[in-house]
Amino acid sequence: MNWYEKCQFSFNSYPIIPQPKHVSRPESYAELKPSQMISIARGLGGSYGDAALNAQGEVILTNRLDRFLEFDAHNGILSVESGVSLEKILELIVKQGWFLPVMPGTAEVSLGGCIATDVHGKNHWYAGSLGRHVISLQLITDTGARINCSPKVLPELFWATVGGMGLTGIIGAVTLQLKRIETAYMKVKHQAAYNLKQILEELSQEDDEFEYSVAWLDVLNKPYSQGVIMKAKHANLLELPISKQEHPFSLTKYTTLKWPPYLLSFSLLHPLIIRLFNKVYNSFLAKKEDAYLQAYSNYFFPLDRIKNWNFLYGKKGFIQYQCVIPAQFAYFVIKDILKTLKQHKHPIYLAVLKRFGQENLAPLSFPLPGFTLALDIPISGDKLFSCLDSLDEIVIQSGGRVYLAKDARLKPKAFRDMYKRYPEWLTVKQYWDPHNKFSSSLSRRLNIGS
Repeated sequence: MNWYEKCQFSFNSYPIIPQPKHVSRPESYAELKPSQMISIARGLGGSYGDAALNAQGEVILTNRLDRFLEFDAHNGILSVESGVSLEKILELIVKQGWFLPVMPGTAEVSLGGCIATDVHGKNHWYAGSLGRHVISLQLITDTGARINCSPKVLPELFWATVGGMGLTGIIGAVTLQLKRIETAYMKVKHQAAYNLKQILEELSQEDDEFEYSVAWLDVLNKPYSQGVIMKAKHANLLELPISKQEHPFSLTKYTTLKWPPYLLSFSLLHPLIIRLFNKVYNSFLAKKEDAYLQAYSNYFFPLDRIKNWNFLYGKKGFIQYQCVIPAQFAYFVIKDILKTLKQHKHPIYLAVLKRFGQENLAPLSFPLPGFTLALDIPISGDKLFSCLDSLDEIVIQSGGRVYLAKDARLKPKAFRDMYKRYPEWLTVKQYWDPHNKFSSSLSRRLNIGS
């Protein structure tokens, strides 16, 4: 058995920790229940950091719990088991004129994991995060009891579970409100931007046409923080060419490249390579000034076409530092974050900026009104982590916070300074899980729940 088989790790390959004491994979929903050990549910392994890792107990794999329970195609109400992937959901609902109301950057994640992390998308300013669209869910508690909750039935438990990182129980089944679409295509428009201030101003503009918006930033080439804003909407039937209007939900399935086939001991990426790629990519995106049609999968999930792209970072892996900053401080704080990383010579391989709208009622949900910055940074040594600690302080001083679903190294005090409603969440956690049986490597690192 090699080192790979002896360890467990998440999507970004950090941290790498010993295998859990026990791994269970229930074959049916009836078999889904916690054991006597401390446990955490794990869907498709798409989370970063140690949210779904558990070196001291049990990991419950839910990927086989992926049945469709009920689909009201007239009203767009879907009930499914929590282990189902977003990709599988889309394969069913899109051809019947429905879409998920909130879409993260990959379809290769489970719905239960998306609720546990209260995922957001490129339309948060408009639609909020996923928890806003959950009609109800069934939670399996530490005793094995199956509790139905919703915004109206046991709302405190419901909102503690949304964004609760799987620590209130196992999300077993979910009922979700979908959104109506006329085609499987997106109308996309790009706009070149030449500095951070321009990007923030453009993202702040109310837009009656385009629901989705995201900015890609090049922070390796001069002028720094230039980028491209990519806006999109679901294309209407009449916006399609006549040749496509007869079959508006028919798409050619895209091909995927699976490379590298396994985790490498070294990184294939280098700042010089990324700098060159950014120049070419920026030029390619900026040239698309006129609106064009694109299959929804190409707009929402460009990296899903490259299987194992995360392995390009090698054995050391990478950190995605994602924070949200209140709107009034966003320009100066984001500028300070980028400047600090540059001064400490930590290259940023990917930088994405989105606008957030109002937060919801979930105490541990990440979004708040402002802007979220996500940065992919290769792990080069301990100096990176001390630098990120200093970024945490910048974020805290602005009233912002770091996304727990992407976190791998936050400290307990920083967590409490960021998530002011944690005591409210803890009260619910201790009532429904008094023995703290639902625990992960993340929760123990941050001292959450005890």
